[in-house]
Amino acid sequence: MIKNLSFHNICIDELGCMRGGYDRAYREAIEDPERFWGRAAEDVPWYRKYKRVLNRDRPPFYRWFEGGSVNSCYAALDIHCDNGKGDNFALIYDSPVTGIRIKYTYLALRDLVARCAGGLRALGVEKGDRVVIYMPMIPEAVIAMLACARIGAIHSVVFGGFAARELAARIEDARPRVVVSASCGIEVARIIPYVPLLDGALDLCSHKPAACVIVQRPQHPVGLRPGRDVAWDALMDAAPAACVPVESADPLYLLYTSGTTGTPKGVLRDNGGHLVALRWSMENIYGMRPGEVFWAASDIGWVVGHSYIVYGPLFYGCTSILYEGKSVGTPDPGAFWRVIAEHNVSVLFCAPTAFRAIRKEDPAGEHIKKYDLSGFRMLFLAGERCDPDTLRWAQEQLKVPVIDHWWQTETGWSIGANCAGLELLPVRPGSCTKPVPGYDIRVLDASGRPVPSGETGNIVVKLPLPPGCFVTLYNHDDDYVKTYFSRYPGFYLTSDAGFIDEDGYLWIMGRTDDIINVAGHRLSTGAMEEVLASHPAVAECAVAGVYDPVKGEVPMGFVVLKAGVSKAPDAVVSELIGLVRQKIGPIASFKAAAVVKRLPKTRSGKILRGTIKKIADGTPYNVPATIDDPAILDEIATTLHSIGYPRREKGSAPEPVIKRGELRAEPVPVRPSPTDK
Repeated sequence: MIKNLSFHNICIDELGCMRGGYDRAYREAIEDPERFWGRAAEDVPWYRKYKRVLNRDRPPFYRWFEGGSVNSCYAALDIHCDNGKGDNFALIYDSPVTGIRIKYTYLALRDLVARCAGGLRALGVEKGDRVVIYMPMIPEAVIAMLACARIGAIHSVVFGGFAARELAARIEDARPRVVVSASCGIEVARIIPYVPLLDGALDLCSHKPAACVIVQRPQHPVGLRPGRDVAWDALMDAAPAACVPVESADPLYLLYTSGTTGTPKGVLRDNGGHLVALRWSMENIYGMRPGEVFWAASDIGWVVGHSYIVYGPLFYGCTSILYEGKSVGTPDPGAFWRVIAEHNVSVLFCAPTAFRAIRKEDPAGEHIKKYDLSGFRMLFLAGERCDPDTLRWAQEQLKVPVIDHWWQTETGWSIGANCAGLELLPVRPGSCTKPVPGYDIRVLDASGRPVPSGETGNIVVKLPLPPGCFVTLYNHDDDYVKTYFSRYPGFYLTSDAGFIDEDGYLWIMGRTDDIINVAGHRLSTGAMEEVLASHPAVAECAVAGVYDPVKGEVPMGFVVLKAGVSKAPDAVVSELIGLVRQKIGPIASFKAAAVVKRLPKTRSGKILRGTIKKIADGTPYNVPATIDDPAILDEIATTLHSIGYPRREKGSAPEPVIKRGELRAEPVPVRPSPTDK
């Protein structure tokens, strides 16, 4: 039974008041986007109001709020200080790995950001320049991001601890004036020195920044390189800089995401559309009200951290949590509940993998019972599809609505969600509920024809995309068009597969690459994972298509068992094979599964199914730059070898696997930025 909820603009109880709120908003956003988003933009502090809500002159290069002038830092900090809310808390830094907790008011954070902006300007950073931020989850990272926004510079955050080669590729493409980094990151009890990685990256680059700013952490102080490095404290010893008005269409940030060719794609976000969309989402998707505490348990290196650790909550006047820790191990599976109780968190947003980890270690939810969570009212999950069993477990344990919602780095905010601030619709485990107002979602077959309700196809969004979505790929307009808009003209290709049911609910079943072809039958690995996850012994799982000499490809399961499971792994595998046969049918050809210690994931929680497939098939692979722990790949390979994988046709020679020690870093070709000419 879901408990009653009372929000500032809706009341959800047994009577179901505010019925129709979602339908009305969605219909207007699709039929008259200029009116819908023009009304949302009225709440934004414009320096100069826009002349045109939407410029449709050059699709797919749409421009929102053309002619408007804003500053995202002013909208995140100064506006609240000017409106008498400066003593409210803006940011809470909670670091179980160091034992440090710091609370920053809006006034205090604004003053720090203004001084940082002044320091960057003293180093030569001006409007339009790029600044790469290579930082752990510490307050200085947020301060640096907002300082860039304050003076109109474009920040490009790179996940702290990325390998030198990956960092080099991003520096070479962004060509930053300054790099901001730290002496180290901390992963539970492990120190990760950052400066050697930064040094290695710069050695590979032809572009050299004017300066590198280093935050000295007491856990691992380092010597600074004369003529290049600047201490953070010295940077902050500067006169504060005022906000610089920028055009709505001017870039706010550049965020790199992995490209299919191996070259990182630089997703470019504007200022005006981003501000309007995120501010709207805080109220209407997450049901927040100003002054409440919002926690996105992510990292600033990912889009979730940009949107909902830094910008979204601050735009709306909320308090945001910056958490340097894990869901388990810092110190136990009760880590999240401690933060929620201690800081009175209203809404939590995290990846499903965090909850699978908690459930694996604490299946009965004993740690939840130790904390007062009476102020906590909703959990949102995103990052990858949440299996229904994990969602149900979380809802049963927490006694609050658990909402799986779907979005991408490119969109910057939700495509599909249960919009709690408009109308909380019934939750259907496995579905992200319905399209968010502004997203006209269609499901098409390979020929571009709409598929019937309930049938899986390619998920696309009819143009124009709503405000807040990426406006291009940095320096690569042609790739932007080719990658996202050429296959289905007039539509944005999400590269996700799924279906819309007869009630309009949207079901994301996985990436189109995760749809496998078994003897001519297209099958969803997501559907099979849903079945495996329903087994009481399974904590988390993945399904990948592996080579088969007869059928071309067959599904194989990889499962992690819950703590305390005594049943033999072979017995669990046998039951899983029977379960898939029962619930999906013999057509699935699901005849193999492996019990593994861990699943390889990115640091944002996405399971690396493609890499698992390559290991199982014995084909070459590169260790993904975003992997959380490369040692897991060796564990997977050992387990697969023990059950006879990879399997090749008789007489075929095994192909070499590119292991971690064999990777060679090579310089990246220089592509000058138009702004540097």
